[in-house]
Amino acid sequence: MQVTPLAIADVLLIEPKVFGDARGFFFESFNQEAFTRATGVSLPFVQDNHSRSRRGVLRGLHYQLAPKAQGKLVRVTSGAVFDVAVDIRRDSPTFGRWAGGVLSADNHHQLWIPPGLAHGFVVLTDTADFLYKTTDYYSPAHERAIRWDDPAIGIEWPLAAHGIAQPVLSGKDQTGARLLAEADI
Repeated sequence: MQVTPLAIADVLLIEPKVFGDARGFFFESFNQEAFTRATGVSLPFVQDNHSRSRRGVLRGLHYQLAPKAQGKLVRVTSGAVFDVAVDIRRDSPTFGRWAGGVLSADNHHQLWIPPGLAHGFVVLTDTADFLYKTTDYYSPAHERAIRWDDPAIGIEWPLAAHGIAQPVLSGKDQTGARLLAEADI
């Protein structure tokens, strides 16, 4: 696998080695030894999640507070999303910055988002299946959200380029999300 640090050094773009021919393709989507060797991350994964969403659905920016902060290894198995991580670690030199890119069933890319970062994505295709491994269990008491359009963060969501006039948000993301400056972190 090829691992590339993004604008936030701890956020890693992972490109697995894909073997393909006329029959289709094969790749290891996860191998603990190879992942640890390539990334230096040795946290255990304890939960796998799978979501399906339609074009324009924007999920995030979600995170969990310590001691239940989650690291996430994310990928797409159908369709495409624009995936984003936001550094919300106050002591980090990249606090308030974002990093992201397109994850798709075609490119097989994965993103490692360490604990202490917020995460979100918007679906760019008719539908997308999004899978993620987490380093801690889901904990509603520790879950928080930051507004997807916080101007202080300035995420450049590619909405118009994909025919999305306004993202579709959950009720929780519409009413529960705060600006980074107001967020519990």
